[in-house]
Amino acid sequence: MYGLIWRILPGPWISKFIMALGLLAGTAALLWFFAFPAISPYMPFNDGAIDVGGAGGGAGAEGATDSGEAPVTSDAPEETETTE
Repeated sequence: MYGLIWRILPGPWISKFIMALGLLAGTAALLWFFAFPAISPYMPFNDGAIDVGGAGGGAGAEGATDSGEAPVTSDAPEETETTE
């Protein structure tokens, strides 16, 4: 296909090269400004897999879990500082 485009462009190789660069830049601009924005609502790239709506907690009792279970507590004695 690129060979066909190269043969269709008129002039010596330097003018063909400049026109080929212009065609490439024009195609990229059309895709960038028209095609990609038109199809972006249909692409899944911005769909997050993580629901961050409830992240951070802050509501409810401290240490409570979403499953309704009681928070896990340790049976180890608490360390206290002694001053001498």
